[in-house]
Amino acid sequence: MRLNEMAFSGARPVDGYGPGFFRIGGEVHEGSVLTGPDGTRPWGGYQDEAALLDLAGDIDVIFIGTGKEVAHIPAGLRAALEGKGLGVEIMNSPAACRTYNVLLSEGRRIALAVLPV
Repeated sequence: MRLNEMAFSGARPVDGYGPGFFRIGGEVHEGSVLTGPDGTRPWGGYQDEAALLDLAGDIDVIFIGTGKEVAHIPAGLRAALEGKGLGVEIMNSPAACRTYNVLLSEGRRIALAVLPV
């Protein structure tokens, strides 16, 4: 079996998660988290639209993890993000973390906003 090292540019990968927390780049973050090219910070959930819109121009796609189960995000939030030219992918938080890590390793311009499981 051949193993390839994954290289992550400025953004840091999700190392793990559990009830109420995410471990990103070796640091534990409690609650909802937003991570991308500018680092990792708390995210206020769907009401924190401004934090996501501020990423426009720096990323192409944002992955939104909706917690343990897949759920719809507010229509206004999706419209605002897409109106700024951001691709929006909705999935449960575990799948969002995995997808983020894979695309991050490919050098893609992405961000991750996740609700805890």
